[in-house]
Amino acid sequence: MHRDVLFAFFAAVFLSVSAAPAFADYRVALVIGNGAYTRASHLPNPVHDAEDVAAALKRSGFETIVATDLDKVGMDEAMIKFARAARAADVAMFYYTGHALQFGGINYLVPVDAQLSDEADLRRMVRVDDVIADMQPAKNLRILVLDSCRDNPLAEQLKRSIGTARSANIGRGLAKIDGPDGMIIAYATQPGRTADDGDGRNSPYTAAFLGNVEAKEEIGTIFRRISADVYQTTHHAQLPELSLSLIGEFYLNGKLQITASPAPTPAPVDPCAAASDHWKSTEAINTRAAYEDHLARFPTCPFATLARARIASLTIPDLAGDKRRFDGIWLGKLVCEPTNSGLPGWSYELTGRVTDGVFHAEIGRVGKPGSQTFDGTIAPDGTADILQKGLSGDSRRDPFHRPAGTEYNNKYLAKFDGAHGSGTRSDRASCSVNFTKR
Repeated sequence: MHRDVLFAFFAAVFLSVSAAPAFADYRVALVIGNGAYTRASHLPNPVHDAEDVAAALKRSGFETIVATDLDKVGMDEAMIKFARAARAADVAMFYYTGHALQFGGINYLVPVDAQLSDEADLRRMVRVDDVIADMQPAKNLRILVLDSCRDNPLAEQLKRSIGTARSANIGRGLAKIDGPDGMIIAYATQPGRTADDGDGRNSPYTAAFLGNVEAKEEIGTIFRRISADVYQTTHHAQLPELSLSLIGEFYLNGKLQITASPAPTPAPVDPCAAASDHWKSTEAINTRAAYEDHLARFPTCPFATLARARIASLTIPDLAGDKRRFDGIWLGKLVCEPTNSGLPGWSYELTGRVTDGVFHAEIGRVGKPGSQTFDGTIAPDGTADILQKGLSGDSRRDPFHRPAGTEYNNKYLAKFDGAHGSGTRSDRASCSVNFTKR
């Protein structure tokens, strides 16, 4: 979008207040969709996502800025206009769809003209922390939505350029954000994971957002339903991350009101009519908060007893039994496939032991070149972060030709279930590990 056109559009949006629906509070939203990248693969859906989200928010009373395929200058100008509008707003929302990446635990939004030769080029990006700071003056509610965890070739390019030692700072997907009070932060998927761009007009997350955002429900319920819909439509492959730091209730479109014509003996409203549909969403989210919400809404309905049982199971797990259920000897095989960017492949086997839920394995003589250790704690649900520490061996046999004794660290995100386990390396999806209990 040309800079002059962008300025004219912003002026029209913020001066023409009469075009927005009449709501009691003042709401502003910035919606950006970046897809036409010049140094990365084109994303077909972000422009459609941005246009459709902006239209839905306008119907919900937002004065909406929608901008697509922005370069760095365009993104800066959009953020400046948004920051000024947020100062007077009761509600401020930022919705981004496109490429993003994390480096050193900091999230960056990627303009369409971005290039990444080294860390200095991160200044060509927009820091999500700055977006949050710009939204803070809004009086009642701030909403940040990042539909932006797609596989990012620019991140892979940066890994190759800065070398193996520093590339550990580049995580897969986005880093988790701890939101301030009065804020909703919604990711298209869990931190450290990637999301699908979608085959239709919209991404799976934006499609779910459009299907729920105009409902006459409390804002927390809306976002939980969005998460449940994404989880179901992606066949459990993508589970959005949601952070709600709110006190009280907030409605974008008002509460759903049920009215009946006056009658001498009005028919009673069935308090359990919506319990079945609500339970489906509750089970999909499967958290203690979701079950408590269902129980509070439908305390005497058919699923109330099951909700109490689920709350009890999540509140008082059998830690004594679960802690040791993976104890024993585990045989592992680690495989790194070669990549199109030229990184070589390799594989090797290891034998580890789990004691009281703690995994440990060694290769070689610990502390000597060519040695490795693997350590991690397996949670009661079977999830584990296993840290690999090693010292490179003979440089002629080392895939990266590092001097002997060079220290390296990698993390594997693993899941154990029964007598099997598997996982992937957090910074390189082509590296995997599989475990079998002996």
